[in-house]
Amino acid sequence: MADRIAEARWSGDLKGGEGSVRLGSGAFEGPFSFRSRFEDGEGGTNPEELIGAAHAGCFSMQVANELSQAGHTVDSVQTTAKVSIGQKDGEPAITGIALTTEVSASGLDDDELQKVAEEAKHGCIVSRALAGTDITLSAKLASG
Repeated sequence: MADRIAEARWSGDLKGGEGSVRLGSGAFEGPFSFRSRFEDGEGGTNPEELIGAAHAGCFSMQVANELSQAGHTVDSVQTTAKVSIGQKDGEPAITGIALTTEVSASGLDDDELQKVAEEAKHGCIVSRALAGTDITLSAKLASG
């Protein structure tokens, strides 16, 4: 297995400072700030948004893999991860992640989709890394 690298730099105090993140692959580099993290979302990305992107990507790949292994031809797996921030034990924390996915695959019915999606939720590497977080799942077949 390979190691993956990302970097972050922060300058200044918490509320007035600014930061930047860069993926080791070079696929993304951008700013983040207190405002983008805890307020209205302006000023760049934030760690929780990046966790959501990682989770949605990992989960989508896991669903596609499990469906392919079950003999389905996968057209698409579209997943959104909504990462919620709140208070836990008096400290800011990720309080939950809601995965919503829509899947298009040959010969797939809703019962099998629900089973595979639940298995993928538990088998996804990022889900396992976030094991202490409440992760909910809504899966549906793509229409048309």
